[in-house]
Parts: sequence; structure tokens; C-alpha cells
Amino acid sequence: MRMVVASWLGLAAIAAGPTLTQAADARPIKLYISADMEGVGGVVTPYQADRKQDEWGRFRRFMTQEVVAAIEGAREAGASEFLVSDSHGSMENILIEELPEGTRLVRARPRPLGMMEGIDASFSGVVFIGYHAAANTESAVLAHTVRGAIGIRDLRVNGVSVPEGGWNAAIAGHFGVPVAAISGDQTVCRQVADMVGPIETAVVKQAQGIYAATVMPPSESQRLIRQKVKAAVARLSGFKPFAVGTPVTIEIEMGTTADAEIWSWMPGFRRAANTIRYTAKDMIEAARIFGVIVNANRYEAY
Repeated sequence: MRMVVASWLGLAAIAAGPTLTQAADARPIKLYISADMEGVGGVVTPYQADRKQDEWGRFRRFMTQEVVAAIEGAREAGASEFLVSDSHGSMENILIEELPEGTRLVRARPRPLGMMEGIDASFSGVVFIGYHAAANTESAVLAHTVRGAIGIRDLRVNGVSVPEGGWNAAIAGHFGVPVAAISGDQTVCRQVADMVGPIETAVVKQAQGIYAATVMPPSESQRLIRQKVKAAVARLSGFKPFAVGTPVTIEIEMGTTADAEIWSWMPGFRRAANTIRYTAKDMIEAARIFGVIVNANRYEAY
């Protein structure tokens, strides 16, 4: 399995401005929650995560309940404002009627910052719920990078492979907002923590392979998430934003030669074999460019 350590990469977690404890004296603790589905407790195959399959309806409820557990834990530790990003597939999975009052939900797509739409400098921290490991990672349930179906084999930032958690952490880091907690299998929790720093990790299943894991009852997964997010919010001042150096060079290894060839026709893109490269001024421009690539030939009307 490919593990990444920030010091290897030219990527770094850095402190920015006053501590979050000091900032909390002047403003409420505001949390951004990005929720995917492959890392939700009990999800082990596409049958649970694909909206076209019978089991999706059942597991979207578990996804919703894990988000609610994160909000409950954060509230116990003093957080009072929440923006949830539905970040799986069509981005229309979370059951709105089950969210606590006062929560705001970003849903559906396409959207410029993808799984991090709505993030800005006003947030105190970020929590990832239901995340999965990067494409080509061993011992990881449903491992892929952003759109596995279109064959993205690798995503690199300034020369370093990143999982979705690392990519999204870098978007948050652009605004000076740190990642505080993550839930998913043991592999994604370790993969993201190795990159961004010692965050709180809720391991809700033990991956045995791409389509197999040892799981626990949903009530236990939700309790663990509530505990870990509560602990994360209680120590927000100890987390540092994950920032990448600018300009930001992204490299995307496509699944087919045709995809790489077509994108290489666009101004600003370079190609080496099946990999296309683009250098952006910062992570926001990089995220928008990547968003075009993953949505351009796949946007579906739902």
C-alpha cells in the first residue's frame, strides 16, 4: 500500500494566523462536514453505494445517521454552526429530514469545488465522514480516486499522489482551515492522517480487500464517530491547515490513452503517456480545472 508522509512530498501542514481557541473567543465554532459513502460503516460493495441498486436506500440512511452523529459530537464540544457537503455520486444521498435544525446542506452537482463546495475562511475545522482510500491502494474498501468509473488511476499534487482526503484537505488549507477528523476503514484513516497530521480517526470497519471488510453494527459506528468528532472539536487549536506550495501542479493519470490525448489538446495542458499535467496558480484554480475534467464527459441529468 502506498502511504504518504508530508515531509516527503513538498506538501506541508502550516499554522496560519491566531489559534482557533483565540478565534473562538470572537466567533462561533463553525464546522464543515464533507460526507462520502464508500467509507460508511457496513458499506463493502457497490451494491450499497450505487443509487441504482436496491441496497442504496438503506445505506443512504446510515450515511445520514453518521453525519448526524458527527454533528451531535461536535455540539457536545461546543460547535454551533454546520455546513454539510453531500459528496457521493450524484451528491443527493443525505436525507434532509433527518438533519438537525440549523444545519445547512450543499447537495447535487456539478459544483466548482466538488466535495468541498462552500468552504471558506470562516470555518473552524473540517470533518470527513465515510471517506475511502486512493485508487490502487491495497487493503482498502472500494478504493478509488474521485471518479473510478472513468478510470482515474492517480491524482498527484506537486508530484505527490493524494487520496480524496488529501486533495480536499488542501482545498480547506487554502483558506487556512484544518482537517480535524475522518471516518472510514483503517486504511483511509491512516492514509489521510499520515498526510495531514495526527487528526482524530474513527475506524468504522477493517478492510480485508476491495470488496470485503469486518464491520460493526451501525449504532457502534455512529457512537464512535460521535466520540471522535467530539474529541476533535475539543482540541481544534492543536490542528494545523494543510497547505500546498504555489503554483500548484496537478497530474492526472487517465485510464485510457484517448482521454489523455483529448485533454492534451486544451491550452495549458501537457501530456506524458496517459498522464495529463496542468499548473494552476493555487488550489482553487486547480480544483476548478480538475472539476471540469471529471464532469465534462460524464455529467448526467438526474
